[in-house]
Amino acid sequence: MMQEFKAASLKVKLVKSLIGSKKDQVATAEALGLRKVGEERVQPNNPQTLGKIKKIIHLVEVTEA
Repeated sequence: MMQEFKAASLKVKLVKSLIGSKKDQVATAEALGLRKVGEERVQPNNPQTLGKIKKIIHLVEVTEA
């Protein structure tokens, strides 16, 4: 379930491996700058980023930055 975020930016952390994920999910993770487990990136809080996060929500942890 997606949380509502009010911050201007979000911290996205890859917490599960991309091995075995669909190609589009791997591409989405890489578009967010996430390649290895444990990597964190700060992304702007906008509809585009939220859509990417929603696609791979089972692989990432999201907090307000």
